[in-house]
This record gives sequence, C-alpha cells and structure tokens, in this order.
Amino acid sequence: MLDENYSVQMDAVAEPPRHVAIIMDGNGRWAAKRGLPRAVGHQRGVDSVRRVVKAAIEQGISFLTLFCFSSENWSRPESEIMELMSLLKRFIRQDLAELHAKDIRIRMIGASDGVDSDILHMVREAEELTKNNRGLQLVVAFNYGSRDEITRAVRVIAENVKSGNIDPKDVTPEFIDSQLDTAGIPDPDLLIRTSGESRLSNFLLWQSAYTEFVFTDLLWPDFDEAAFGEALKEYQGRHRRFGGLTEKPLP
Repeated sequence: MLDENYSVQMDAVAEPPRHVAIIMDGNGRWAAKRGLPRAVGHQRGVDSVRRVVKAAIEQGISFLTLFCFSSENWSRPESEIMELMSLLKRFIRQDLAELHAKDIRIRMIGASDGVDSDILHMVREAEELTKNNRGLQLVVAFNYGSRDEITRAVRVIAENVKSGNIDPKDVTPEFIDSQLDTAGIPDPDLLIRTSGESRLSNFLLWQSAYTEFVFTDLLWPDFDEAAFGEALKEYQGRHRRFGGLTEKPLP
C-alpha cells in the first residue's frame, strides 16, 4: 500500500513523439465515394504522403514509417498492383531530389521477394544517396508483413544457433530487435491509422508493444497537416507508463 504522503501521478507526454508510424488506409473508399477509379484515390494518397512528410519535419519528428504496400496486397487485382508500383516509381523519380535536399534519409523495410528488380534498384539508389542525411528518417514499409519479418528473423537466428555461431541464451529481446528489418530504428511512439479501422493489419507487431494508437475516421487522401497535428496533440495528452507507475510526493 502507498504511504498516505504519496499519490500515483502519471504525467502526460510533453514532447512530440520521436517515431510516428502510419497505416495509410482508405484510398479506394475515398475514390468510390466520389465515383472515381481507385487509381485516383491512390494518386491523391501520394499527395497526403507529401503533406505528412512536410508536417513531420515541421513538428520535429525524427522517424516516420509509412505502410505503403502490404505483403498481403498482392492478392489485389493486377491492374491496381501495377498502378501502385507505378506510383511508387513516380514518387521516387519526382521527389527524391527534394527529399535529399531537405536532408531526409530514406529506408525501405519489407521482403524483396516478388518485387520488380527496377523498383528494388530505384529504392536502393535512394537509400544510398540519402544514407548520410541527418534529418527526418523516412521509412517505407513496402511488401512488408510483420509476421513475415519475424519469421525471417527467427529463421536466421535458428540457423546461427544450429551452426554454433550464437548460444541460445544470447537470444534476448534486444538481439531479436537487431535481426528485424527495423534494426537501428526506435520503436514507434505513436501509430496512426486512417479510415476508421481499428486494427494493426500485420504492421510492426513486435515493435508496437508499448506504442500509443490513434485511430481516425478520415480517409487517407483527406489526412492533412491539421489532422496530423491533432493526432500528435492526442498523443501528448496520453500517460505512458510502460507497465509501471510513477510515484511522486504530494505537495
């Protein structure tokens, strides 16, 4: 029992999140509501990406991870997949110079299997060009699925244990972190999902153990700087305890 001179006091977060992750959902529904092809929704979604990257820089965010294409998205119609691939290539071609000029570092997470070689080449070039930048780190989750990521990491660990390169007792949470696609990237402080859905959809499952979630009914093409600011404001009103309690003496 707590001493009567003490109370449990949990301070709201004062600083902006260091790492924000976003599940960008609702492009197709946005287009359908307007009687437009789904491709138009995806095109407008790219405009939202540009707005949010700009807002993240202005808000002092260090890491921004965007869920661009899930490993489960290959089941979509081929025409839509081709459009999404084309949009990614256009985004890199049109925006890379500006992102580099703004000191943004680009990094891709996800499996390379099944991804066209020309896309992989463009992404690797973007990573190489920006690898020394010290501004916002823009993490693109492409052909990404968290279960797949964890499975790949566990397979590598198992092979190293089998070969005697590591001892099983050395397999700690920190060691597993180092084998994931996100190695070297801090866990997200805040995860935002648009379109009214309230699930993770196989995104950053390991990394989101203590992440704060904000779900908004806005469809991704309608998500702008103001909406991003509201999500940050909600985050800063949260009490992050990480499983513990903060005890402070009463005044």
